[in-house]
Amino acid sequence: MDTVLLHSLWGFAGSLEEAIARARRHGFDGLEANLRHPALTVLPLQEIAARLDDAGLALVVELVSGGDYVPDLARGPDDHLRELAEQLEACAALAPLQVTLITGSDSWPWEQQQAFFARALALVEASALPVSVETHRSRSLSDPWRIGTWLEAFPSLRLTADVSHWCVASERLMTPELAPIAAIADRVDHIHARVGHAQGPQVSHPLAPEHAQALAAHRACWELFAADQRRRGRTRLTLTPEFGPDGYLPTLPFTDQPVADLLAVNTAMAAWLRQLFPGDGAG
Repeated sequence: MDTVLLHSLWGFAGSLEEAIARARRHGFDGLEANLRHPALTVLPLQEIAARLDDAGLALVVELVSGGDYVPDLARGPDDHLRELAEQLEACAALAPLQVTLITGSDSWPWEQQQAFFARALALVEASALPVSVETHRSRSLSDPWRIGTWLEAFPSLRLTADVSHWCVASERLMTPELAPIAAIADRVDHIHARVGHAQGPQVSHPLAPEHAQALAAHRACWELFAADQRRRGRTRLTLTPEFGPDGYLPTLPFTDQPVADLLAVNTAMAAWLRQLFPGDGAG
């Protein structure tokens, strides 16, 4: 199973050319970007796909509905569905390796969630794109202890696993021994490899010794997901070291200066993941 490491453009303000150069310089196999990222919106989508292909880089696309990453409470299911339909249609021109949906809202009651996801997954099926839904806090799949209900209700639901969000939601480290992680193992198609902790979605640096316990817990989850993908015969393991800004990266008091360099953190995490999942050339 090949390992594909994506360079996240979250927090990156440069052009597509700069993103491609940076990804290649730091040993990434592709990019992961929001469809609305400025590096993508200034060019025709077919041209983006061609440039990435020329550079030998893959692309994972994030589609966000309901406003920004935290959904606007004034936007209901119909608003989300309109955004998803538009973005899924546009996304096809990029021929992405994977598509991650950040959708729904944790504020909706179960009946509304059911009706929304039935329609959302119908859009996914019609798109014929490889789509998975992220376990993102503030979104529909934010509660790890209810994930079994979701999996039972929607057998076609595929997941982008971001365990760090669930750490915050449950105020504990997630491990394979916990029911939510065991339950989702055979539904995970993509991994956001950020290390969180019981009080936040992102440690200062994943390789710092004071965060060894958090790293070990996340590693065990990622290894479980990879093992299940191998069992299912998947030829590709995709991971994005997704350490980011926007309050995720801790800062020093009074100066608001970040305690670590974001690119250095993601690059170090990518190198660590490459050793953990070296790949076997099967893809």
